[in-house]
Amino acid sequence: MFTGIITDIGTVRSAEQRGDLRLVIGCGYDLANVDLGASIACSGVCLTVVDKGVDWFAVDVSGETVSRTAADLWREGARLNLERALRLGDELGGHIVTGHVDAVGDVFDSCAEGDSHRVGIAVPRELGTMIAPKGSIALDGVSLTVNEVRDADDGRTHFTVNIIPHTAHNSTFDDIAYGRQLNVEIDVLARYMQRMTAARAQ
Repeated sequence: MFTGIITDIGTVRSAEQRGDLRLVIGCGYDLANVDLGASIACSGVCLTVVDKGVDWFAVDVSGETVSRTAADLWREGARLNLERALRLGDELGGHIVTGHVDAVGDVFDSCAEGDSHRVGIAVPRELGTMIAPKGSIALDGVSLTVNEVRDADDGRTHFTVNIIPHTAHNSTFDDIAYGRQLNVEIDVLARYMQRMTAARAQ
């Protein structure tokens, strides 16, 4: 489990296709305190540490994960939002994030709004009932608050979030722009509520 509060930005140093895709990710973590088998969220995807060095760790990304996550993340040179797993007693500064991506969203708008940026994201319509104004959502692992939600004419659901300067500076959202794909995880509580509602309707 995670909170959606990014604690480092990693860089993919190498990407090697084996049985799965092996990534070596450079980071600023003290890896002496990271065990093999530990979970680290990489741009919203919960991955397992399978090897490590002084300033890097390695993960294996399955073909299933690659096919269901944002394009352009799993390549040499890509920057990733990193968060170590939540420990008992840690401050829950964002919201409960599982590291399981529900869909890939597309940025359709990004504009300055004061010192912040308002970003519009389009997601599959089936997620629309689980996204609510002022509710929480994780984008590339970052816990954000939804501003507005609407079902659009393109058959998808559109919603907006604001990226404040602190978030932009401490994540990969410093250069967010039109056309970028993002890993989207809806609030786990909304997921269960939707499932219970659907079950009652049957």
